[in-house]
Formats: sequence, C-alpha cells, structure tokens
Amino acid sequence: MAAAALEPWQTAAPRSRRSAARRPRPREETAAPIPQAEPEVDAGVVLRRIREAGEDLLISDFWRSALETINRCLTQHLEQLSAPVGTLPEAIGNLPLDSSPDESDAAPRSIPGETLVSGTCDRKCVCYGIGNFATCVIARNQLTFLLLFLEECQIPRSHCCLYDPLLSQLEIAVLNTLGVIVLSENEEGKRSICGEPTIFYMLHCGTALYNNLLWSNWSVDALSKMVIIGNSFKGLEERLLTRILQRNYAYVAKVSTF
Repeated sequence: MAAAALEPWQTAAPRSRRSAARRPRPREETAAPIPQAEPEVDAGVVLRRIREAGEDLLISDFWRSALETINRCLTQHLEQLSAPVGTLPEAIGNLPLDSSPDESDAAPRSIPGETLVSGTCDRKCVCYGIGNFATCVIARNQLTFLLLFLEECQIPRSHCCLYDPLLSQLEIAVLNTLGVIVLSENEEGKRSICGEPTIFYMLHCGTALYNNLLWSNWSVDALSKMVIIGNSFKGLEERLLTRILQRNYAYVAKVSTF
C-alpha cells in the first residue's frame, strides 16, 4: 500500500468505443423490461377474464379476511341505522359539523366465504376510480371484488353506480352487460347520499375526491349512513403536511381527528 501511494498519478486513457461496447454491464445496471399493456380485446374476452378472476378470488385467503373486516363495519353500520335518533356514536355526535354546504363553502375541485350483513334497508353503492379493467389486471381484480361484494351484500347491480373518466367504450359496454350503472358525468366525488344508506367503493382515489365526498355529506345524519371502502384517512393524514391537509383538504382533516 505504501509503495503504491508513492507512484505518480496517471490519467487513464479513454477507452475506445469498441472496447466499451464489449464490456459487460453490471447486473444492477441492466434495464428491466418495460411491462407492456395487454392489447385491446373484445367484450367476450373481458367478461371471461372477470369470471376467472372471480373464481380465483373466492378461494383466496384475502377474500375471507377482507369479508371479515368489512362485515364488522357493516354490522356496526346496520346497528347505527336502526338506532333511535340521538344515540349515534359519540365520535360522530361530536364532529364539528357546519350547516349544509353551499357555494360559499365549495370543496376544491378533484385532481385528475362469509355472507355479509344485509340490513332491512336498501343500501346503494357508488364506485369511483375503478381503472381500465380491460387491460389492467389490478383494475380487473378490483372490479371483480366489487361484483362479489355486491352479491354478498345482496345489493342489486342496478343499485351500483360507477364512474371513471378513463373508461373506454369497450369497458362501458362490459359494465352495461354486467348490469352496473355507468355515470355519464364526472361528479368529482360531490355526491350527496340524500338520506339513502350508501357504500362508497373508491380504492386508491385522490385525497381531493374523499374531501369532496365528505364536504357533500357533512352532517350527522348523512355521515351516519355512509360506509367508505377505500384509503385510510389516517394514512392520508400521515402522508401530507398538516398545513397542506388543513388548507386543501379541510374535511379530511376534520374527520381524521375523530
């Protein structure tokens, strides 16, 4: 080591292009192949893939564990719906609720095995942001879960509204075949439940969409009739700076504290 340190510094000669081309690239520098999207298919193929995905999901551990979690929530929801007026859970009763929203308080625009409890009331279901299920496996699994969930909850597909601005004409046709109502207008999450018990299925949606939904239903009566299957509000809170959450997503910030 000492002898090597006494040798004068020498500038390495540049390698020729030919020798550089022959030098093997390190394994970690090798570019991973870019996954290619599935080619556009016809409605029959998409329906078959949805059916196959459903068969796989029904025998999975994930389906059973998910049903257990959702069933606990829906059981509590059913008890809440049947409870006499004035006996809502304390957390909801203590929410800092404002009066009904109006244009002066407008929400920000959105940025682009076990049978479940079936209550005596008719629940509605609204789905946002399902994704391009004709070409994306993850989106197709999410749609498959929704269809099986509706069946377990005994919610008719005709009581389920769905919207995603990215849906293709093929996907809209498939959803019509499945009996799901495809909304033609982007509600930006600003849907009031109008007193009807409603389940919102909105996986991986933007924070603005959740904020708009809460804003549109910011009352004890409406919140007590809602169930959201989606991202954790606590998780949304942890991923954003407090000042940004309170400034841009005030209703998510308010509901997270309870």
